[in-house]
Amino acid sequence: MTTGDTVLRYTLKERVVHWLAALTYIYLLLTGLAFFSPNLWWLAVILGGGPVSRFWHPVLGLAFLLTVAWMWMAWRRDMRLTETDRRWAKAIADYIRNEDENLPAVERFNSGQKQFFWVMFLGGWALLASGLVLWFTDGLPWSLRWLRYAAVLVHAIAFLFTVAGFIVHVYMGTAVVRGGFSSVIRGEVSRAWARTHHRLWLERIEREGTTPR
Repeated sequence: MTTGDTVLRYTLKERVVHWLAALTYIYLLLTGLAFFSPNLWWLAVILGGGPVSRFWHPVLGLAFLLTVAWMWMAWRRDMRLTETDRRWAKAIADYIRNEDENLPAVERFNSGQKQFFWVMFLGGWALLASGLVLWFTDGLPWSLRWLRYAAVLVHAIAFLFTVAGFIVHVYMGTAVVRGGFSSVIRGEVSRAWARTHHRLWLERIEREGTTPR
C-alpha cells in the first residue's frame, strides 16, 4: 500500500516476527557463547545464572525456529534467487560503497538479503537438529555416542555461519543502508528510498496497488 510520499514495506505482523526472531537469536547467541567458553560464563550469570540459561536456551531455540519458519511461509516467493540477483551480486562492491546508482534494479529483497535469509533458515534447522541431540544426549545409547560429537560439530559450524550473517545483516541495515533500520520499526519507507533500493518492487506495488505479501 502506498500513501503520499511513503510506501508500506513491512506489515505490523512482519515487524513483530522480525523482532521476535532478532531478540530470541541474540539470547541464543549470548547463552551459546557462555556455554562455549568458561571465559564467557559471565554472560550466563548476567542472564539469570547457569541453570536458568540452560533451561531457556533450547526453549528459545524452538521459538527462534518458529519465527524463521513463519518468515519462510510469508516470504518464500520473495526469497527465490533470480538472474537479477546474480547480476546484483556481481555489483556488490558498488553496494558496499553506497553507489546504488550503479546497481541493477531489484525486487522487494536484494541478493544479500536473500542469502542472509537462507543462511538463517538452513542454519536454524541445523541448530535445531544438532541441538535436540545435545538436549537429550543422556538418553542416547552408548553405541550412538558418535552422534553427540557430530552434533557438537554441526552446532558449532551452524552457529558460526549464522552469527557471521547476523553481524553483517545488522551492520548493513544500520550503518550502510540508511533507512533500512527504521523500516523494520515504522514499517514505511519513502518512495525515493524504495525507488533507489528496490525499484522493481516499488513499480510492482504501484502497478498492482498491493501491500507487501
